[in-house]
Amino acid sequence: MLIVDVLLAGFTLGGMYALIAMGLTLQYGVARIMNLSYGEVLVMSAFGTWFAVTRLDWNPVAVLLASLPLGYLASWLIYRVLMMPLVRRSGAGPALEVDSILATFGLLFLLQGVLLLAFGGNYYSYSYLSQPVDILGSQVAANRLVVLGFAAAIGLGLYLLLTRSRLGTAVRAVAVAPRFAPLVGIDVWRLSAIAFGIGGALVAGGGTLLSMFLPFSATMGVVFAMKALVVVIMGGVGNLLGCLVAGLMLGFAETLVARFVDPGLTLAVNFALFLLVLLLRPAGLFGRVAR
Repeated sequence: MLIVDVLLAGFTLGGMYALIAMGLTLQYGVARIMNLSYGEVLVMSAFGTWFAVTRLDWNPVAVLLASLPLGYLASWLIYRVLMMPLVRRSGAGPALEVDSILATFGLLFLLQGVLLLAFGGNYYSYSYLSQPVDILGSQVAANRLVVLGFAAAIGLGLYLLLTRSRLGTAVRAVAVAPRFAPLVGIDVWRLSAIAFGIGGALVAGGGTLLSMFLPFSATMGVVFAMKALVVVIMGGVGNLLGCLVAGLMLGFAETLVARFVDPGLTLAVNFALFLLVLLLRPAGLFGRVAR
């Protein structure tokens, strides 16, 4: 059935966008770091998964379970080593955003150069659960169902962490009022490093999931970073529900345009939807206008 095809494709793609954007909104909304190298971390995770599956004969699900803590550790180290001097110098003020953009812009080219040197500019992929599964008369690749399930589970786990734990309460306090959080005993710099690390875990997991059903190359990180930024701004910076809704909107918009119009117009419809949301809701779907 056509409607089942569209729904499953839209939810899978939109869920991926939402999951990836949640990590970026944590890094920017909590740590105040605009990480332009975010997409390159995703692509590095995808290539790492490809290597583990094709060369070491690992199962992609096992790689996913390993990529989450590794992504956290790598991003935590990036924050402590590269970003912490910028945070101390700027006092976490407005200058931090400019400094972080310049620093992560350089990191973007460094990581992309390493990937190009190691893998070249070709597209890579591997076969994993590519056999079709019949759902209400519609044939859907099993790997897409696996990706949708894991994306939903990771997103739900993040939501519960931020809403049902003391750590999550502290992280949300830093995101809402970083200047007043120290007054109640919250270590803002420590929590910022943790949030930056969680964002890295999400994007690393997203890279592994993406590699299960889409081909990828060393230069496509910028595209995913751009889409994640669009989702973050559309949903409202720092708002996880906004990321989910905006990600699904983009996923369904791309699916509908690719299916019924022209696959080459998917990027155009993304920006058209982005501009429409900004015209109607300048602070994002769930953002609040600063006063």
